[in-house]
Amino acid sequence: MSLSFERTQSVAILGGGPGGYEAAIAAAQLGAEVTLVERAGVGGSAVITDVVPSKTLIATADAAVAIKGASDLGVQLFAKTADGKPLKPEIAINLTAVNKRLLSLARQQSDDMRASLVEAGVKIISGHGRLEGENAVVVSTGPGGTDFDRIEADTLVVSVGASPRELDSAKPDGDRILTWTQLYDMRALPEHLIVVGSGVTGAEFAGAYMNLGSKVTLVSSRDQVLPGEDADAAAVIERVFKRGGMTLLAKSRADKVENTGSGVVVTLSDGRTIDGSHCLMAVGSIPNTAGIGLEQAGIQMTESGHIQVNRVARTSVPNIYAAGDCTTFVPLASVASMQGRTAVFHALGDVVIPLERRRITSNIFTAPEIATIGWQEKDIEEGLIAAVVHKLPLAANPRAKMMGIKDGFVKLIARQGSGSVVGGVIVGPRASELIYPIAIAVERRLTVDQMSRVFAVYPSLSGSITDAARAMHVVDHTIYGA
Repeated sequence: MSLSFERTQSVAILGGGPGGYEAAIAAAQLGAEVTLVERAGVGGSAVITDVVPSKTLIATADAAVAIKGASDLGVQLFAKTADGKPLKPEIAINLTAVNKRLLSLARQQSDDMRASLVEAGVKIISGHGRLEGENAVVVSTGPGGTDFDRIEADTLVVSVGASPRELDSAKPDGDRILTWTQLYDMRALPEHLIVVGSGVTGAEFAGAYMNLGSKVTLVSSRDQVLPGEDADAAAVIERVFKRGGMTLLAKSRADKVENTGSGVVVTLSDGRTIDGSHCLMAVGSIPNTAGIGLEQAGIQMTESGHIQVNRVARTSVPNIYAAGDCTTFVPLASVASMQGRTAVFHALGDVVIPLERRRITSNIFTAPEIATIGWQEKDIEEGLIAAVVHKLPLAANPRAKMMGIKDGFVKLIARQGSGSVVGGVIVGPRASELIYPIAIAVERRLTVDQMSRVFAVYPSLSGSITDAARAMHVVDHTIYGA
């Protein structure tokens, strides 16, 4: 459907990541004249250097784990010597081939997205863009480079993403001290990878390289890995990491990282040192908002450089919107995409549903995965919501038994009084897929009884969701009150 305008509306988009891409597609669908400015390639860092390649690497690590665990299911792999005696082969990871494949997939995804934009009629300009006032984008050959184009538009959308945060005392060099965008240049598995930072990025890469066969040490400044996440989920991941041979250093802060030429030395704040072959710095990210004319256009920013936006992705300037990791909203690719669409719908007068943080599904691609939606158990403990929790271990699920799954659980959170589902956590294989029915329940305000009446395939991992909902049917107390 396209909207009817007195004249054709124009939209200029700065940045072609998930937010910019979706904004461009949506604007073209609504009949606007659309121009997209992108410096690295359509898809942005999410596709080219971040989400797509990292999750491809994790998929390879998952395959290695599956092969290693196949013997538990009765599948045995043997090679034979010349005299016919069996040899148990070792799994070898060709990291050069792995990295070549994942970068190729990332580029292919970028090319596919570009083709979709071209087919939709979007004009794509390659270069570095910056705002010039409230209604124009200027494109140059690079920061401080020669200007070669100027686009005037009724609506501007800024979706410039973020980059890895760098510390002066641990400056990434692309050789031994690395950011997550530089990992894919390695030609062999690191003998001993020290990961500084135990948030989502640090935990994902630490688990992946452990499963690929590297010795891994994870340095965390907090009490546990994944601070801020569901405590039960974090405990499962810690247990799996330790069982896999990873060294976890809790309450440890890295003060300095040095490249010795043949390895790295990480110095902790208490004076201890750790020797390794490589160090991954996973200490957060910073928005790519410096020097692109945002302040001059009157856009309100935070001290960290993030763009202040409301629930329809609008900035403090009425015709300028922003989407993705450069904003104050949730830094997820799926959120960036939804922000991009919402921004354009709002700007061009289409139906808009403001974004609600409590209805955003997120996933951590560790092994097992951690997926969450809505209110969490810590919110109940802090008195933010009156709700009850029910948790079922996946090990009790018949399909999990068949698959040899020992770690993980399903946790449902329902509002006290109405029984409506307000949150959930899933820890297990493909949790990113299994969380979807709980997300629908949260979005549509379904009760646990309504969820329990949905037929789940038997046997299936999703059956644990139904089982948890059925277990929460307590008529006389807890949920419904006596």
